[in-house]
Amino acid sequence: METLLVVGAGPKALAVAAKSHVLRKLGLPAPRVIVVEAHAVGGNWLPSGGWTDGRHRLGTSPEKDIGFPYHSTWARGHNGAINEAMMAYSWAAFLVEHGTYAEWIDRGRPSPQHHVWAKYLQWVAREIDLELVLGTVGSIRQRPDAAVEGWLVSVADADGGMTEIDADALMITGPGRSTKALAEHPRVLSIAEFWDLAGRRRLPVCSRAAVIGGGETAGSALDELVRHEMLTISVISPMATLYTRGESFFENALYSDPNKWSALSMQERRDVIRRTDRGVFSVRVQESLLGDSRVHHLQGRVTRIVEQGEGVALTLRNELRADQVHNFDLVVDATGGQPLWFLDLIDADAKDLLELAIGGPLTQSRIESAIGYDLAVAGLGAKLYLPSMAAVAQGPGFPNLSCLGELSDRVLRTAPVRSSARARVNVSALAS
Repeated sequence: METLLVVGAGPKALAVAAKSHVLRKLGLPAPRVIVVEAHAVGGNWLPSGGWTDGRHRLGTSPEKDIGFPYHSTWARGHNGAINEAMMAYSWAAFLVEHGTYAEWIDRGRPSPQHHVWAKYLQWVAREIDLELVLGTVGSIRQRPDAAVEGWLVSVADADGGMTEIDADALMITGPGRSTKALAEHPRVLSIAEFWDLAGRRRLPVCSRAAVIGGGETAGSALDELVRHEMLTISVISPMATLYTRGESFFENALYSDPNKWSALSMQERRDVIRRTDRGVFSVRVQESLLGDSRVHHLQGRVTRIVEQGEGVALTLRNELRADQVHNFDLVVDATGGQPLWFLDLIDADAKDLLELAIGGPLTQSRIESAIGYDLAVAGLGAKLYLPSMAAVAQGPGFPNLSCLGELSDRVLRTAPVRSSARARVNVSALAS
């Protein structure tokens, strides 16, 4: 049986692992799924992951769970059974088991707090008996045997012990480190430092705060800051204003059903992503900020940070006007994840193969353009699935929580073919 190794035990990993579990229960071919996670299942939705304090609310509906949209196309004649079996791991099934489904309905289907979403993911992991390896990925390299392509991934446990996992295919998820900040200064916080201090109620007393970033990471930080006594709270982003995520049926449909995506031009695709996903706040966060006169937007990119008394001075650059300098007592770097964070883990030989596959240097735009229908890098022998980078090429819902059921279908659809090929290689080797 083929092995698929997933880095990060978040919703994408659980979607793939649960779908593989369902396929095997139905007697259909599916890979063994191993998940490597540094913290815990759903760790990025918990304070330990550094991206939240766990108390803020999910930006999307929890009904877009690990099986959504429950429209499997994996195998003709079996799709109805697959959809029905996946419903056993839905958000509704989780609430029913815990006796809170009716209450959730009566309260108007509210978005859960992040820590509750993590509990849902952990419940799914227990239900499917997830094969979980707790540890941090240290390096990624390709198998030295070119005849049987795959990956060797070294993992360090909490005690420093090293294990190397041999996998036929690799899927990388997650936003990378939450500990980066634009400058080393006690008044310039990474998002991890911010949530740590906020969770312990130890945020520095300040009158002028700034949050750098215009996406949901920044939105959650602002949602926390407005609860504190401050004179002004500035949002710094290069966009002309603070945009609200599009939530109409027509916009959401492109996320739930990415099959229409290929009919759009590249410019149309980028426009949709810019309007509905990147650099936008959820409707709920935007509404909470509208009524607070302390919150203002400053347009520009931060090009310089210098110490100014007990605070810092930020230089903002815009193309059509002179640089501006603004002083703050507290700055939060909420620019979000680093899409290419995983490249630091891949060894030189594997990077060379990746460059050959995408036709040039390992830039974000090149890798995004090279993501195939199965959400793997096209042209690379050993499958490397990068769903978080699939928005431009395959659809805007794959990097987030919008179509996890479709994501698992696409990743697992090619697994039986590769398993058969692997079996033939082994038989030939025995015959010789």
